[in-house]
Amino acid sequence: MAQKRYFVRLQDVPAYHPANHVGTLNRRLIGRETVGAQQLEVLHGTVEKGKGALPHAHPGIEQVCYMLEGRAMAEVDGQRCELGAGDCCFFSAGVMHVITVVSDEPAKILVIYSPPYEESPDRVIRPSQ
Repeated sequence: MAQKRYFVRLQDVPAYHPANHVGTLNRRLIGRETVGAQQLEVLHGTVEKGKGALPHAHPGIEQVCYMLEGRAMAEVDGQRCELGAGDCCFFSAGVMHVITVVSDEPAKILVIYSPPYEESPDRVIRPSQ
């Protein structure tokens, strides 16, 4: 029987480019495949200047973005706010949102989904859908 994991190091997690994002490299820190989490998912994202998430929503999934480094403009349901290190935003389930890095340096963002998103195409809605 495999030993259960509780601790995850960023450098030990494979990176991937998420769908519906540009200039973004994510690492799934907490999820089914890393620690067996069933009810939430935690990602670390690095996003280049002027890049980020294109408009989209996640039906049935709540999302939090916590800024670790850099600055980004977040828009959710028509409200806009520039976020810096230590700031966070909440995206309600099914509500359109977008986030774009506005700092010269890349932004580092901690993203939490509940329940897990897992990059599943049936868990995202784009404006044209």
